[in-house]
Amino acid sequence: MVGWCGDCDRERPWVWYETLADMQQVHPLLFRYSHRRRNPGHFPSDSHMDLTLDLPCRCPRCGEGIFKMDSNWNKTKVLGVLMLANFLLYIVVEVARSYGQDQFVYKRQKMMPKVFWKKMKISKAFWNREQERLDDIYYLPLVNSSEPPREFRGIPNWLNGTSPCRTDGRVMTQIEDFSSLPQRFQDFLLYMGCRSYPLMTDAPKVCSKSPYLLLAIKSIAPHFDRRQAIRESWGRAGVLDGRRIATVFLLGNTTPMDNYPDLSDMVKHEAALYGDVLQWDYRDSFFNLTLKEVLFLEWFGTHCSSAQYVFKGDDDVFVNTHHILTYLGNFSVSSTKELFIGDVITNAGPHRSKNLKYYIPESVFLGGYPPYAGGGGYLYSGNLALRLRTISRLVTLYPIDDVYTGMCLQRLGLVPEKHIGFKTFDIEQKNRENPCAYKSLILVHPRSPQDMIKIWSWINDPKTNCDTTPDLNGAKKRGKIK
Repeated sequence: MVGWCGDCDRERPWVWYETLADMQQVHPLLFRYSHRRRNPGHFPSDSHMDLTLDLPCRCPRCGEGIFKMDSNWNKTKVLGVLMLANFLLYIVVEVARSYGQDQFVYKRQKMMPKVFWKKMKISKAFWNREQERLDDIYYLPLVNSSEPPREFRGIPNWLNGTSPCRTDGRVMTQIEDFSSLPQRFQDFLLYMGCRSYPLMTDAPKVCSKSPYLLLAIKSIAPHFDRRQAIRESWGRAGVLDGRRIATVFLLGNTTPMDNYPDLSDMVKHEAALYGDVLQWDYRDSFFNLTLKEVLFLEWFGTHCSSAQYVFKGDDDVFVNTHHILTYLGNFSVSSTKELFIGDVITNAGPHRSKNLKYYIPESVFLGGYPPYAGGGGYLYSGNLALRLRTISRLVTLYPIDDVYTGMCLQRLGLVPEKHIGFKTFDIEQKNRENPCAYKSLILVHPRSPQDMIKIWSWINDPKTNCDTTPDLNGAKKRGKIK
């Protein structure tokens, strides 16, 4: 059998194959298609496009087989190109559809409210700008944690706890009316970024036995008579009504620049005698009460975190400790993890008169205050104290301590609860000498050291008979109201 090999060598066109087996040996598949083409009608078609190839020829010079295409190759080529185009079009359509679905899902998951896309306005008030900067850097997934934040980077300095306290000179240029502010306000702003102060006097044995209730009393060095009256009355440490009570007094350092006498030796003697004084080396002033708050929370988390409840108040209040224990006895510890009660003030804001104690200039703070409990005293759980410790690191110091605590609670998503037993603005004059008026109260403010001892003896006298309780809700409130 012969085959034409014109594409290989026209001068030697004929190549002889002895048998069909020789042809099939060249390529069995090609032989099958060629044989089918030469015998039409004997084989069913395998596909719509049945390619046919001539029998291969073998070049006598190179020995390689050369395929000779049929005359229908042009049609076959057109069909192949069309199929390839259809296939490519299919791929493009499917990829576009898949990408479009992914984009829709992404947009649906990431879509932000319109407010998000508005250009952020930078506050004109210094405190607001500082807090906005904190909020931008540290979102608050820490709010439900009792552990302090770790490995903070960047600003502000107090978060790493290692930077020495230095004045922040930039406030003088960033607050337009800084030079006209009262000196006490200037001092607060200059040192607002300082939170790490050494503990001069510790009270290591206060919480050696886990207290049920820790009484943390804000005081200053000259107020020894108030501290002593509290020790001898409502703040006596030990066991009361079957519950362990611990008391600690919180002091800063009174300095000659505030016209205080040098009482450091007296405080050291008092601390050694009673073991209940905490004193830090910072200037003890009204605007630094917030600093006292955060320093206490740090101490609590390190030295007394086992306390179930905390009462924090001033040294000029009378507290019915019996009533606190009775009130807490109505609940389990697990159900009061977010307990925070006091004389709650709402819809309040900063005073703008320079003559007032609570004056806050607009260049420092803008906006209203969150609900907060009056600083005379409030009661909260030990668990919440740990959370306040954590979140306070992410709230810029504010010169009014009870408002600052309300700001911390707000960032925890909590609101303090009002309790009618807290009378931070006193009770009516006609009831002040009535022993029964104090039986149903938790706190009354203000009271002198002599009053504390007298009232405590009243409510502990078994002869005191209180069949009726006087109406105590008629007292007129005063506060930091807009």
